[in-house]
Amino acid sequence: MVALGGSAGSLEAFEQFFRYLPVRTGVAYVVVTHLSPTQDGELLQVIAHFTSMPVLEAKDGMRVRPNHVFVIPPNYDLSLLHGSFYLLKPTQTPGRRLPIDFFLQSLAKDARERAVCIIFSGMGSDGSLGLKLIMENFGMVMVQDPETALYDSMPRAAMATEFVDFVLAPELMPTKLLDYVERPLLGRPPRPSDTRDEVDNKPAHALQKIFLLIRSQTGHDFSYYKRNTVFRRIERRMNAHQIKEFTQYVRYLQENPHEVEQLFRELLIGVTKFFRDHEAFEHLKMHMRSVVQHKENDSTIRVWAPGCSTGEEAYSLTMLLLECLDTVDPGRYLKIQIFATDISADSIDFARAGLYPENIAADVSPERLQRFFQKVDGHYQIRKEVRDLVVFALHNINKDAPFTKLDLLCCRNLLIYLSGELQKNLLPVFHYALNPKGLLFLGPSENITGFQDLFQPLDVKWKISRRTETASSLPRLANFPFSLSSHPLASVVSPVLVPASASARREGGAFAFLIQKELLRTYAPPAVVINSKGEILYVNGRTGKYLEPAPGLSGMNLFEMAREELNFEISGAVYRATQSHEDVVIDNVRVRTDMGQQMLRLSVRHLGETETLAGLLLVVFEDQPTPRRLRLGKQSVSLEQRNDAASALEKELQYTKHRLQTTIEEMESSLEELKSTNEELQSANEELQSTNEEAMTNKEEMQSLNEELMTLNMQYMARTEELTQSANDMKNLLDATEIAIIFLDNDMLVKRFTPPVSRIINLMPADVGRPLMHFASNLRYEYLIRDVQQVLSRLTSLEINLQATNGQWYTMRILPYRTLDNYISGAVITFTEITSLKQMEQQLQESVRFAASIQEAVREPQLTLDNQLQVLTASRSFAEAFREQSDQLPGKRLLHLNGGAWDKPELRQHLHQLLDAASEQAEFNDLVLDMMLPEIGRRQVVLYGRRLLYQGQPTQQVLLGVRSIGAAAAGA
Repeated sequence: MVALGGSAGSLEAFEQFFRYLPVRTGVAYVVVTHLSPTQDGELLQVIAHFTSMPVLEAKDGMRVRPNHVFVIPPNYDLSLLHGSFYLLKPTQTPGRRLPIDFFLQSLAKDARERAVCIIFSGMGSDGSLGLKLIMENFGMVMVQDPETALYDSMPRAAMATEFVDFVLAPELMPTKLLDYVERPLLGRPPRPSDTRDEVDNKPAHALQKIFLLIRSQTGHDFSYYKRNTVFRRIERRMNAHQIKEFTQYVRYLQENPHEVEQLFRELLIGVTKFFRDHEAFEHLKMHMRSVVQHKENDSTIRVWAPGCSTGEEAYSLTMLLLECLDTVDPGRYLKIQIFATDISADSIDFARAGLYPENIAADVSPERLQRFFQKVDGHYQIRKEVRDLVVFALHNINKDAPFTKLDLLCCRNLLIYLSGELQKNLLPVFHYALNPKGLLFLGPSENITGFQDLFQPLDVKWKISRRTETASSLPRLANFPFSLSSHPLASVVSPVLVPASASARREGGAFAFLIQKELLRTYAPPAVVINSKGEILYVNGRTGKYLEPAPGLSGMNLFEMAREELNFEISGAVYRATQSHEDVVIDNVRVRTDMGQQMLRLSVRHLGETETLAGLLLVVFEDQPTPRRLRLGKQSVSLEQRNDAASALEKELQYTKHRLQTTIEEMESSLEELKSTNEELQSANEELQSTNEEAMTNKEEMQSLNEELMTLNMQYMARTEELTQSANDMKNLLDATEIAIIFLDNDMLVKRFTPPVSRIINLMPADVGRPLMHFASNLRYEYLIRDVQQVLSRLTSLEINLQATNGQWYTMRILPYRTLDNYISGAVITFTEITSLKQMEQQLQESVRFAASIQEAVREPQLTLDNQLQVLTASRSFAEAFREQSDQLPGKRLLHLNGGAWDKPELRQHLHQLLDAASEQAEFNDLVLDMMLPEIGRRQVVLYGRRLLYQGQPTQQVLLGVRSIGAAAAGA
């Protein structure tokens, strides 16, 4: 079942997809988009033009059918249950609805590994959460190549999750989809089963080799994860590369280290969200209030969240605890310390940043969004004061030591992926890590079966338990983390009678163990395993005839427990075996038992076959046939027997003398060694005294150094606060100026940019670190990259006015980025909007042209003069009347025209009065001048003048007009 999710710009992608898709594929397709309530039936009609398959609008109770296309109706959320559609009225506002995520979560739970998710063009990040659930349930995820999408926000948000199998153009998707759909039936390896026969069909040691390759490259051991889950994750990667055999995939991993990293990420798929199972967190909040109320003043509430993934659950716990502290008496001071751990470094880095897409609004209430989050570039970021309460760290739960003294341990939906053996070893560790009456919060599919003595259930449904006062069992803790074995010893079970018709063949394990145990009990003689000191480490069979507990507070020592008749023989045999490093056997040793005298063979053998048994001895007691008269003690004591007894006593005496002499020599040697050791100890004591004095001196130096470090730390803290304040000031300054700024490094990679840049170049926060040449601009200018390279090479600034495709004008300045050390570390590009200035310039030019055209139309000769009496404009009639070139008049001084004929004192006086803003005279009329004009002769000129104003204010310009030109008066 294939879900096609898209938003803005997705119709073109849908058309390309269905155009290359065969009609009969055996697959059902569901199109889910963002539709407004007024688009009833429009999408249905559009999709019907793209394909010849039946296109239906999903309705309540409608069954999913293959080779059909189903379209979500507007203003509904679509869900799937047991292969049927169900429609729900949305509970979120239109701006916060996430219909694609809603359907994908339902599809993942219902179709599981048969689910396929395809994300097409669109704005926002809808679908990025749902595709994680598709991946978690072993489905397949495809995303449209952002380069082919009209709007690439949704494809890029999906790719940012790293849970994507294929990134393709829409026309290439059908081929890959059909290949994937057919492979599970034809070519994919069989699903692993819990039955042993099917598991044995897997290539020998292939899985262990895969574990070994992952551990060699990442340092993490996945051999304790559930085999069924691991097999299915591996199977997904094999499908992606069209590999059929496990042995071939092992080879592929060896040749491609990058694939090992991909498989590692596949095994670490962590589907999480804020307040997952909202009701569970409400019940936890109720129980945590009691824990918080009973905490002592000025104490710390410690919480550990292993397997935190990208941090949503850890931050959910932080918000919940902060809300619990709101109910505490203000006079009490409690601190919060939360440890969130994971084995994925990428997840830890993501969690530390605390930056999440807008679609979390579906899981977090508006009140919590306002209190604990801040809006940053279209994302929600956890506020700094909340992030500071959480310590994110790399930690492997199956080998690293746990955090201790906890009030809450939240391990949700992690144990379900681990083997039963590892779960049994982890729960006692959780008990050890928690404080008395601390809480354990597990996932809904996890339980504490077998450990009810360690935890008291408080909420059975939501798996909230309280640590009991029971002390942690040392044997349970001893198995973690270094004693885990992937091949545990078979447990001893009682024999079971089976009917004769049952198969005679028995598998190994418990049955073979019982047979071996019975054979040892029946045929093996009594024996003990001892070390060189005689301490008994292991007892086999019934040894009561030969050994008995010694009186007093003695231990399990063979020499102390041996019966009186055997003490000499055992100690002698053990001594000879130890000295000669050979086995010792003594026959006809007599021991008195409750049944009379008993003859036995005493054997002392070395156990050196393996490193574990090196240095140990096996002492065996084998009964020998004993004459009845000797056993009952009824034979008469003959002279020969007395001689034998005397010989035995003499033999024992000689042995004792030999032992005594050896002991004396050893004592003398030991005494010499002790004297030498005493001298060395005295010398060592003097050295230690000297070392102690040095240590005291070092201690004083360390104290002084510690004080300096504290002072330095305070300085660093003050500097950090200054930097934080400077960063805040800089951010507000950049936001207030609304200037588009791009910071580049020497390789022209984007280091930082301000939000207004998006109006010119379509940059997003995720684009930091990408080359500038990868982005197209909205400017009508093709040489931006060349200009940046020129600035970086010549270290000179560049300024140019540019126009955008939307008609706006910008002043672009490119300057070298100089550090405080005057080191060039890139370039800075600024775009200042000058659209209004350009419009004013254009209006001014039009006004000038208009004024000039009016002046040209006026018949009277006219001039426009500035405050220096230079000609700004002149009418054509003026040039014709006074025999001047019209194109040469602008820029000339009035007093120089016509050979200085205009240089008249009375004219200068009137013009300067008009230019003086303080003067009340704004005009003059009928000023008569007699002028001698070259080529014309003497003429009488009547002039008038006007002060030019703009919006009622002087402009430092005047208008000079000629009312008439006549012959000069006689005699003038």
